[in-house]
Amino acid sequence: MEDTIVAMATAMGETSIHVLRLSGSNAETIIGECFVPQNMERWSRRDNYTLNLGVFRDESRVLDEVLIGRMLAPSSYTGEDVYEINCHGGTFVAQRILQACIRHGAQLAEPGEFSKRAFLNGKMDLVQAEAVIDLISSRTETSSNLALTQLRGGLSESIVSLRERVLEILAFIEAGIDFPEDDVETLDRETLSMRVNMALEDTGQLLAGSKTGKILRDGLLTVIVGRPNVGKSSLLNALLNEERAIVTDIPGTTRDEIRESVSVGGILLKLVDTAGICESKDLVERIGIERTWRALQTAELILLVVDANLALTKDEIYILNNYKDKVIVIVNKIDLLENERVFLEFNEIKWIPFSVLQHQGFEDLEVEIKRKVFQGEVVLASDPLISNVRQISSLERCDNALKQALESIKLGMPWDILSIDLREALQYVSEITGHNVQESLLEDIFSRFCIGK
Repeated sequence: MEDTIVAMATAMGETSIHVLRLSGSNAETIIGECFVPQNMERWSRRDNYTLNLGVFRDESRVLDEVLIGRMLAPSSYTGEDVYEINCHGGTFVAQRILQACIRHGAQLAEPGEFSKRAFLNGKMDLVQAEAVIDLISSRTETSSNLALTQLRGGLSESIVSLRERVLEILAFIEAGIDFPEDDVETLDRETLSMRVNMALEDTGQLLAGSKTGKILRDGLLTVIVGRPNVGKSSLLNALLNEERAIVTDIPGTTRDEIRESVSVGGILLKLVDTAGICESKDLVERIGIERTWRALQTAELILLVVDANLALTKDEIYILNNYKDKVIVIVNKIDLLENERVFLEFNEIKWIPFSVLQHQGFEDLEVEIKRKVFQGEVVLASDPLISNVRQISSLERCDNALKQALESIKLGMPWDILSIDLREALQYVSEITGHNVQESLLEDIFSRFCIGK
C-alpha cells in the first residue's frame, strides 16, 4: 500500500492562508483523528468536492480553525483520497498542522510526488504533467496559455493519434510475420508507404511548430548591440519601463552585460544589453566588447541599434552580413534626422525607423519580433504546439525511425527488418506521453516540481 503523503501546497511564509495537501489511502483516517467538523451530520455524509469548517486538533490541543476540502478517489488530482487543509497563514500554525499529520501516520511528500501519483494513477499523461511545471513557471500570457492547452490535453491528443497510427501499421506487419499461413489481412508495400507517409506528416506538423513552441515556453535570448552612445541602454530601459541601465552622453557607459527579461507581444525576451562595439584602449571596456561578440554567437535574436545620422561602421556591416537571419535593425534617433535618408545598406534585412526618446517605432518592433517568431504564420497558443526539449528530442527520433522505415520499404526489406524501425518509432513516441518510460526518467521529471505539487 502506498504511503499517505502530506506537504504544504502554498509557499511558506506569512500570508492570509496556507493550504496543506494530504493524499493516500490513509488520508481519511488521519483527518478523522485530527479534524472536528462544525457540522458533523454534513461531514458524515462524505459528500465529494465539499468544504467543511471546523477545528484541527493534535490530541487535546486545538491548533487552528480550518476549512477542509474533500476530494475522494478516484475523482481527485492524484486519483487517491485527497484532503486540502486551509488554515490561517502564519508559518507556525501551518508547521504545527503539518507535524500533526506526520505524527498521525503521513509521510512528508517528495518534490512532485502528488503529480507523479496523478500520472501513475492515469489522471494525466507525461505531457500534461510537464505542462504543470510550465504553467507554474510561465512568465507571459502566451506561455501560460500554451501550458494550459497542453495541460488540458490538446497536445496529448495529437501525440496519441500519432502513436495509434504507428501501432496500427506495426500490428498489420507483425500479424503477417507471426501468422503467414493464416488468412490475415496484409498490407502491400504501396499502401504501407502511404500509411508511413501519413505518420510522417503528423510528425512533420508537430516538429514544424516546435521552434515556436520552445520560444513561447522558454523565451528568446535577445542581444542589444551597437556602437557606443547609440541608444542601446535607453532602448533597454524603455522596454523594461524602468531605469535599469545608466544612460549618459558619455560613450562607453555600459562595460558589462546587463540581463533582464520582458514580455513583448506575449513573447518573453531575455534581454542582454552589451558594451558598445568600438576600438578602445581601456582594458575593462575591451573585455566588455569581447563579451559582446561572444553574446552575438549564442543570441537567438539581435537588435542592432544604429544611428540614423551616421554611416554604418565596419562592425555594423559585419553583423548585418553574418547574422542576417536573426537581426532586426533599429535606426535610432530618427527624430534628429536633418535630411531624409534611404537605408539601402540593409537590403532585405528589416529595419525600423526609431526614436527611443520620442517612443516611436515600438509597435513596429513588436510586429517584427512576432513575424520572426511565428515565421509569418498565424500561430496561437491554443494550437497543440510541442515545446519541451525532451518531447521534441523523442519526436525527432520517432520521425527519423519512420523515415528509415520508409527507406526500408523502398529497398524491399523483409517485414521483420521493417518492424524493427517501426517498433523504434513506437518506442520514441510512447516516451513522450509516458506509455513507455523508464523509472529514472520519471524521477528526473518529477524532481523538478516543487514540494506540494
